Amino acid sequence: MNYSGTHSEKAVPAGELDRRHVGQTVSFQSNEFTVVFGTIAGIARTEARVYLALLGVAGGMHLKDEYDLPAGQTVYLQPDPLSNAEKSLSDAGKVVKDKFEEIAKNLRDRQQNTDSQ
Repeated sequence: MNYSGTHSEKAVPAGELDRRHVGQTVSFQSNEFTVVFGTIAGIARTEARVYLALLGVAGGMHLKDEYDLPAGQTVYLQPDPLSNAEKSLSDAGKVVKDKFEEIAKNLRDRQQNTDSQ
């Protein structure tokens, strides 16, 4: 098996995971036969390994809720809805600000034209 995530997931090296990723959904191939999906409950790192504690994984006969991965192994993160919403709001705010500046400039230009006549 060669798991490569889905089109909506973001591929990142396990070594780049940090506290910002706690609570996000992650998927990765833990061995030749198993793909793991879960929610990151905790992350511990050394220079060479990343240790993940996951919610929603344990309980099956062969499933565990702790995994150690090489720092270079690719894991796949679901998009963070809060970050996406924050970015969308920020982008919308910039558009509104630009429009207000354009309207203010037009009003100033109009005022200068009436003053000069």
